Amino acid sequence: MTSWARDAVFYHIYPLGMLGAPASNDMQGDPVHRLPRLTAWTGHLQALGVNAVYLGPVFESARHGYDTIDYFTVDRRLGTNDDLRDLVAHFHANGIRVILDAVYNHVGRDHFAFRDLREHGERSRYRDWFVGVDFAQRSPLGDPFTYHGWNGVLDLVKLNVANHDVREHLFAATRQWFDEFGIDGLRLDAADVLDRDFQRDLAAVVREVAPDAWLLGEVIHGDYRDWTGPGMLDATTNYEAWKGLYSSFNDANLHEIGYALNRQFGEGGIYQDLPLYAFADNHDVNRIASLLREPAHLYPLHALLFTMPGVPAIYYGSEWGISGEKRDGDDAPLRPALGWPVDESAMPHPQLAREIGRLAAIRHGSVALRSGDYRQLHVAPEQLAFARQADGETVVVAINAAAGPAPLDVTTSLPDGSVLTDALDPSVTAHVEGGRITGPAIPARWARILRHQA
Repeated sequence: MTSWARDAVFYHIYPLGMLGAPASNDMQGDPVHRLPRLTAWTGHLQALGVNAVYLGPVFESARHGYDTIDYFTVDRRLGTNDDLRDLVAHFHANGIRVILDAVYNHVGRDHFAFRDLREHGERSRYRDWFVGVDFAQRSPLGDPFTYHGWNGVLDLVKLNVANHDVREHLFAATRQWFDEFGIDGLRLDAADVLDRDFQRDLAAVVREVAPDAWLLGEVIHGDYRDWTGPGMLDATTNYEAWKGLYSSFNDANLHEIGYALNRQFGEGGIYQDLPLYAFADNHDVNRIASLLREPAHLYPLHALLFTMPGVPAIYYGSEWGISGEKRDGDDAPLRPALGWPVDESAMPHPQLAREIGRLAAIRHGSVALRSGDYRQLHVAPEQLAFARQADGETVVVAINAAAGPAPLDVTTSLPDGSVLTDALDPSVTAHVEGGRITGPAIPARWARILRHQA
């Protein structure tokens, strides 16, 4: 297991959207140096407690980045390879690691191999680079053959990653990304439909060039253990917890997220040793501020995100509670342009970023929150309490989604007489008597993060 990831707080950037790139790539213009503008965000990232950035697609593509044209060249709408190398070096100099989106399952129709197939048909040397090529019928897009696309989307042509030449093409690009740009890991797009043998061989390639790299897989459904473990990926996205986070608050049913966390990380939990990527939203799903029915729930939700097991991530702009919903399948509203400096006073929740920064600082200062175990103490429709322990430190987290204060009274294995201090308000202490922790009420729609050091 890569050592640094458990201590990471990620900031997820979708560069083509955040930097206001044109929706389509004309493949003719000179590079526009947009990537360097991200350096202006460094101070903000540090204030948020961010020490790792996940950059969405940055390589040449026709439209949204997931329709790759050239794996070896930065998208001209974002800049040049030198821009990316300098950006990674800048983040590294400021204590921030960088992982890139790796889109290996499919390419765009303008990728050179697919263009050759369209031009030369059955005579193309790249015929076997793609899955499901059949010259007995025509595609809906007018090609003299059919083929498989990701999830049926024909603009995303599925690569045959069992083909030796395809593998070598992708592995060569991967080696370049680590050697030339000095990145710290990859997020494998569509890992849940990407050939497992390919992922295993890719992991070997990455370990050879960057032993400390973190390999994260996008997995929406399934048992996350199927993609992780020795010789495979380090972690996957935690979509189960993502769903539970917002719907538990919306439905006044914290039993849902409590059940998920207990199943995943509690005693006998199936993912106890797996640092899953935890998030409230991303470039593919509606913004968390649009998902929540009660805006004030943004605060206890983020308190839970930063204290539950996993590697927490913030999607750019959501630290201020900006909204965004898909429109008829169009993801553009989720991926708006956002430049620095930001007028925080004009944002929907100008104080949220400050609270996230506080939560991140508490997490960074607590080994129990970064890598401790998980034990549920109490669950009710609008309250959830759990304990995390590691290296003599105990942290008891109490979440309150209700509109009014909630009593603090939970069981504990700490000895009577123990005193716990609220990391969110150090003037508040709780005490252990008769095997129970009692203290001042949990504030409305907020939390207590009670710490005890043996």
